[in-house]
Amino acid sequence: MAAAGLRAKAVRGDRATEYMGAAFCAAVAAHGMRQSASVRGPGDNAHAESFWHSLKAELTRGVAFPTDHALRTALRQYIRYYNCTRLHSSLNYTSPIAFERCAAQSHECQRKWCKIPGQCGRRVRR
Repeated sequence: MAAAGLRAKAVRGDRATEYMGAAFCAAVAAHGMRQSASVRGPGDNAHAESFWHSLKAELTRGVAFPTDHALRTALRQYIRYYNCTRLHSSLNYTSPIAFERCAAQSHECQRKWCKIPGQCGRRVRR
């Protein structure tokens, strides 16, 4: 549960049975961590579920990584790609980083088409 000398304080999950089962809860507690689950309701954990679906479909499905190091390297590269390069339909086909940069410079990005030169590269509608 900890990687590269880092110590996690919490395990985040949804309310699925594999995360709420006694064996998993005991393992989390044995490692001195607490559990955090999303709140029930519409859109419950939707963004996280979308990310995991994309990661599985685009990176891991049908792939056997030869070592833990290879898997971790691929995951780091994918997360960078997902946030910096990959186009997201929910952001009108721009990357999250480009959208955030645009939004940081103008509140208009969140309401109208974004046309800040050099920041968005695309028009963004939210």
